[in-house]
Amino acid sequence: MSEETGQLQALGVSHRNAPLELRERLYLADGQATELARELGGVVLSTCNRTEIYLIGADREGTRRALEQRSGVELDGVLASWDGGEAVQHLFRVAAGLDSLVPGEAQILGQVREAYEGALAAGTTGPVLNRLFEEALHTGKRVRTEAKLHEMPESVAESAVALAAKELDGLEGKRALLFGAGRMSELAARGLKERGAEVVVSSRTLESAQELAGRLGGRAAPFDAIALELIDADLVISATRCPYPILHAEAVRAREKPLVLIDIAVPRDLDPEIGNVEGCTLHDIDALGEGLVGRDEDVRAAERIVAEQAAHFADWLRSRDAAPAIAALRKHAEEIRSEELARAERRLGELSEHDRRTVETLTTQIVNKLLHAPTVRAKDGAAEPLRELFGLRDGSE
Repeated sequence: MSEETGQLQALGVSHRNAPLELRERLYLADGQATELARELGGVVLSTCNRTEIYLIGADREGTRRALEQRSGVELDGVLASWDGGEAVQHLFRVAAGLDSLVPGEAQILGQVREAYEGALAAGTTGPVLNRLFEEALHTGKRVRTEAKLHEMPESVAESAVALAAKELDGLEGKRALLFGAGRMSELAARGLKERGAEVVVSSRTLESAQELAGRLGGRAAPFDAIALELIDADLVISATRCPYPILHAEAVRAREKPLVLIDIAVPRDLDPEIGNVEGCTLHDIDALGEGLVGRDEDVRAAERIVAEQAAHFADWLRSRDAAPAIAALRKHAEEIRSEELARAERRLGELSEHDRRTVETLTTQIVNKLLHAPTVRAKDGAAEPLRELFGLRDGSE
């Protein structure tokens, strides 16, 4: 449906309404989100904690079926949806980090930008979605600079480190085995080193593990040496992009010392059965939000910014929606002015060029002043009453 006539909609799942088992089935890696955006239109945002689609005038049932086909699970009763202003408010809160598992986490703003830029390059957006996402990014930046959410945990990785420190009664001298060498792993590794842990990095490619370990003063280990590394490890944090589990219960069953494992990957890296092994304490990404409470005053400040920016977008949308009605009204008024002026000229006889310009200017000013109030009211959301009052059925009249 055209952006000219459709309503803004957002549909999806997140940590607020769907379990991790479902979210990991819906997670779209790399170019898959853009591929779905081409199929459905709009923008697809897929992160560790949410998969959401923002569209104009979408077929809600068709969108749900497309997601069910990709995930292989029934979404009836699970899929959350937002329409119109609620969709705007939701996206702005997401970009601001207010809807994150860890309030104030920094990565979501970049993820929103990547989703938008991917859709923009794929040609699946129009003027309304473009303005919506540009305003969302601006909102996220304002919250980062004007509110103090950045002083709360900045990422899931940092929260994982904080949880590990709590579970192990501090990290000084502890040996941490880190799976993955991406951005999330780097954030975790930095946090571990700052708290005095010994960091061992393992990745599917030894070169990437060596590169990260070299930058941070840690040690790299090949994947085929994981069994040996687990013997002395106190902690495992996993954050790869592997589509299947990389560590199973059998690998830790023979251990004699306790082991804390934190899986911050979606889909999960660590077999959930590990949590049933004696001496092993397993946490997945959903555990990171428990007990993390932000300062109320900072959240309120961020919410005020979101509300202000959402109102600003609503003003723009009303003004844009009113444009055809305003154009129709001005065209209607100009036709009346021109007809009446032509009729008056026949009664007034020949006018000099100077007198003609004077009359033209005078009648134009009168029309403009008469139209000023209706134009302002139309921009404030009264476009339909304007059409009814003046008999303007569409923008072409």
